[in-house]
Amino acid sequence: MNYWIVKTEPSDYSWEEFLKDKEVIWDGVRNYQARNNLKAMKKGDLVLFYRSVKNPALVGIAKVEEEYFPDPTDETGKWVAVRLVPVKSLSRELPLKEIKKIPALQELRLIKQPRLSVMPISEEEFFTILNITNTKL
Repeated sequence: MNYWIVKTEPSDYSWEEFLKDKEVIWDGVRNYQARNNLKAMKKGDLVLFYRSVKNPALVGIAKVEEEYFPDPTDETGKWVAVRLVPVKSLSRELPLKEIKKIPALQELRLIKQPRLSVMPISEEEFFTILNITNTKL
């Protein structure tokens, strides 16, 4: 199993909307590294949902329901999407300011490549985040 972070601005798509919708096609990604990360996602992989811009924080856990397919918003055929389903909200949000202070999370791409919208994280980082937020799977 692999672990990931996806980022979105709440004005584009919020965690609350995702919970209500019960699934989402994660499309509109227009960065080659992020696209390659979407292509690497496998069904069942776990994904942390990150709210960017206003009050940036990790807020929930999702799961890859369908591996990559052509992005329906792309007319060029270069971009891909995946289908995600929500698993649960984190027991508490983990703000970016706090993430930056946690020694075990200093290698997160969220810190090192803050503009990347889809990124892998290690299993250790994933479970560190769950432990810090007192979230059980």
